[in-house]
Amino acid sequence: MLTLTQIQQILEEEHLLREFITPTKWTLAAPLEKSFAAISYDSRAVDPDTLFFCKGNNFQQSYLEQALSAGLTCYIAEQPYEVPADLAIIVTDIRKALAVLSMAFYDYPQKKLQLIGITGTKGKTTVAYFTKQILDLATNKKTALLSTLNTTLDGVTFFKSQLTTPESLDLYRMMAEAVENGMTHLVMEVSSQAYKVARVYGLTFDVGIFLNISPDHIGPIEHPTFEDYFYCKRQLVANSRQVILQNEIDHFDLLQELAAKQSLPVITYGNDEADYHVQPLEHPLAFALTSKNDRFQLNGDYDILLAGDFNKENAAAALIAGALVGADQQAGRQGLAKALVPGRMNLLLKPNGAHIYVDYAHNYLSMKSLLAFAKEQHPNGEIVVITGSTGNKAESRRAGLGQAIGEYADVALLTSDDPNFEAPEKIAEEIRQAINNPHVATRFEADRKTVIEEAIKQAGPNDAIILAGKGTDNYMTINGESLPYEGDYHLAEAFIKD
Repeated sequence: MLTLTQIQQILEEEHLLREFITPTKWTLAAPLEKSFAAISYDSRAVDPDTLFFCKGNNFQQSYLEQALSAGLTCYIAEQPYEVPADLAIIVTDIRKALAVLSMAFYDYPQKKLQLIGITGTKGKTTVAYFTKQILDLATNKKTALLSTLNTTLDGVTFFKSQLTTPESLDLYRMMAEAVENGMTHLVMEVSSQAYKVARVYGLTFDVGIFLNISPDHIGPIEHPTFEDYFYCKRQLVANSRQVILQNEIDHFDLLQELAAKQSLPVITYGNDEADYHVQPLEHPLAFALTSKNDRFQLNGDYDILLAGDFNKENAAAALIAGALVGADQQAGRQGLAKALVPGRMNLLLKPNGAHIYVDYAHNYLSMKSLLAFAKEQHPNGEIVVITGSTGNKAESRRAGLGQAIGEYADVALLTSDDPNFEAPEKIAEEIRQAINNPHVATRFEADRKTVIEEAIKQAGPNDAIILAGKGTDNYMTINGESLPYEGDYHLAEAFIKD
């Protein structure tokens, strides 16, 4: 519940209020006593007790008129509209107003949670999953998660995310639900757009993790320049109580300076000059964390399930974040050892030394990145790719997959990947035609399970098998139906044991 008097007070404190407009007068003070039992920016979800926000670059007056026809009496906007409303609240910034009024409507749920915010060009989702797994052990699964891939508000049940960082109204609604579910911690990815369009305006994180920065999301729809992108990214540092930084990233000095200006504690990880040094060990999935001043008692060896030294650094960031909000080393070590990030370079090892990588790679760029990494790690073995492509959508991806395979792979085993109403052999042929390298051996087999089993059996000690596209998905879409499928990771795990 939110009263008009409360709304006036909040908007004035944030210097967002311009005026109230009724059919008879304009005023700077709340012209009547009214309470709102709901807030919405969806014109299809309103009633007489709803405060409706006119927001969005594509907002049209017809949306407001639709809401009024459903009984709406009050709206909030950056400009008045010629409509028969009882009250219009005019503000200087509708997105900021949405953020501060949403947190008030849901009774400031952020005060009841330990908040960990993660930003960076790469690695956010991995660090989010690592951190949640650590905190699950430390809090008995009382950790909510908002990530690019999935969201959980009860610590256990996951659903697919719509945005990396939800719209502010949805964000506070989700936080309130997490609190109601007994959650004590929330781990969330914070996108540059979240600051660009004020989704997290006014929100302070208990821990802010800044992973890295490189040009991305730059264009007319998102950020016009790299400077704008970086400015939005670094707002996480400005809005956190303590900050974790990788000490070798671009613009590290500027980020450290920003934290120092606000007297924020900074913990660094990375090379031997950092507070915590990340040292890869001989085993491809192991690393050591060492510190001369081990204030969190984290020194020691750790194992993860994801390939790549960069993921060992991601793990270090998660360990430090967990320690800052109460997790001990045992929770950190056990959490990392079992943290499986869906489709993100998950690595399994065959007893003879062959590596099996499971990844959601589904287009040219993601496949190229994955295969280039495998080629670098396995210069003396065969790079075997098992992949297909989804049917009845994104058909242009097929040529990109073939191109990447032609550039890096030795063997391409083409198979089914949610073919839906298309024939999997037709999709495979389109991929094969784009493999412009006569030295790549190709073969088609519709049964994905059979292909994976055979490839793992035949893999030699220096070989790398790439299972691309399905990850841990437990379904296969065929003729409009989602049929049960074990998932690439779990199939590979079972075949290795056998």
